[in-house]
Amino acid sequence: MFLFRLKRTAKLGIKSLWMHKLRSSLTALGIIFGVSSVIAMLAIGEGASREAQEQIARLGSRNIIIKTVKPPEDQEISGQSQTMREYGLTYTDAERFRNSIPNVEVIVPSRLIAQQARYRNRKVAIEVIGTVPWYPEISPAQIQMGRFLSSIDLHHKQSVCVVDDQIVKELFVFDDPLGQDIKLSSDYYRVVGVVNSKNRGQAAKALTGETVDAKSQGGANVGNVYIPLTTVKNRFGEITLQFSGSTGRSIERVELQEITVKVGSTDEVLPTRDTLETLLARFHKKNDYQVTVPLELLKQAKATQRIFSIVLGSIAAISLLVGGIGIMNIMLATVSERTREIGIRRALGAKKRDIILQFLSETLILTLLGGILGISLGSFIPFMVTRFGNMRTDITGSSLVLAFGISGAVGIIFGLYPAYRAANMDPIESLRHE
Repeated sequence: MFLFRLKRTAKLGIKSLWMHKLRSSLTALGIIFGVSSVIAMLAIGEGASREAQEQIARLGSRNIIIKTVKPPEDQEISGQSQTMREYGLTYTDAERFRNSIPNVEVIVPSRLIAQQARYRNRKVAIEVIGTVPWYPEISPAQIQMGRFLSSIDLHHKQSVCVVDDQIVKELFVFDDPLGQDIKLSSDYYRVVGVVNSKNRGQAAKALTGETVDAKSQGGANVGNVYIPLTTVKNRFGEITLQFSGSTGRSIERVELQEITVKVGSTDEVLPTRDTLETLLARFHKKNDYQVTVPLELLKQAKATQRIFSIVLGSIAAISLLVGGIGIMNIMLATVSERTREIGIRRALGAKKRDIILQFLSETLILTLLGGILGISLGSFIPFMVTRFGNMRTDITGSSLVLAFGISGAVGIIFGLYPAYRAANMDPIESLRHE
């Protein structure tokens, strides 16, 4: 019996709305745009947050990254700036970390130098990473072809290199990169392996800034070339000569641009960070280093994402509120227009709950239909943003349920007062209404 009455009420509601198609369509637009804006806003915020978290995750949740930074001018020793300025991380620092901290699994020192790679008549701007064979243990770089650097390469200062797949696309095109020789500065290096380009180096630049020697030479870097650290030290040296229009000539000596320390578990990251900072403060009189903990950045990114989602969702929900107010306004006008109909139904035996259910069903049909169309539009907008705006978006199931649930709640909340007002009309006065 209840289902029959519910079905009949729904049919009456649809018939009533169909009699005023234009008005019903315009009323539903507020809900459609409100629901679609909630979904689109949350999708854009979720996509930006996940992209940032993935970049941080590439740095390694158990890693601690110490980078060389150029100290302020006022911290330079008087007279040293006229000859050679020496600062930054050293090989002694890496050895000191290994001997002083017991829970360290891996320590990876690195040199970063911007260069141009040449192959036949093609050349691209790249970044040389002088590193050690166990570099993949602190990086998500995966071998696609060939091999990575070996201990023999490191010990004998071999002229070999590993390139990433972006360099393969730009430099080798249709040639097999393995066994080919590329020219860096005045020397040639044999390609022994290819790794994927989704490495921690790009994420580190985005999140922690450029290192001292990693300055662009001839455009943005296409990718990375990995060379044994001993070979880089022997071929490129540690001293750089820089010219500037204001200060003239400056000579700088930097041994390492980066040292990455990997600990046994995430619980040991923060205590180890404190120990490293203590050691660095004791042996570095100048502020020439920067300690980055990806685990902390990841926690901050997740907290920021929650706040960002709440703010975006709240802003988008305002349009739903406006749509709800529009529905209430239309339903109040509908009640005034159908006063005589309400009086006739009451005179024929309809109860107050029947009148409430009738007008509430019309409101719910409007909002739920608007919610369905809004979900379709809201799913299409992020797709267009990703395709034409080159921005990552992620639509989650929770955002769809939330938007649809809010639209239903808006229908109930803003439809109750007009329905209650219609049910409490005096039947006699309603029959007299013209």
